[in-house]
Amino acid sequence: MLFHTMVGSNDIERSRQFYNAVLGVLGMPEPMNNIAGSGHMRLFYPNPGGTNFIVTQPINDEPATVANGATVAFSCNSPEQVQQFHDVAVANGGTSIEDAPGPRESAMGTIHLTYVRDPDGNKLCGIHIPG
Repeated sequence: MLFHTMVGSNDIERSRQFYNAVLGVLGMPEPMNNIAGSGHMRLFYPNPGGTNFIVTQPINDEPATVANGATVAFSCNSPEQVQQFHDVAVANGGTSIEDAPGPRESAMGTIHLTYVRDPDGNKLCGIHIPG
């Protein structure tokens, strides 16, 4: 259903380092560089058959801000990968938020997840749903 999810960055090279490390945990290759018509840099992480992830410099030249209540969730293959997602994010300038990584009860049964903020404050989730 979704083609892409995009977050803003105030420091695109810092974001490149952060997301290359964190998305590398999930097996994503380094991004394609994309220059918007306005000349602003975008990092395009393609996901064949799924939703692409893009990090961009805001094209209106205003500071990038976070969306209150928004979360970008990334699928993990195992509870261990959820923990690795968290640990790599924190080691690369992210901030651990909410409860520690681990199991949570949900309408889908027991899931494993973690929440972190990237260096610009965007809320990210690493989640594993058994199944």
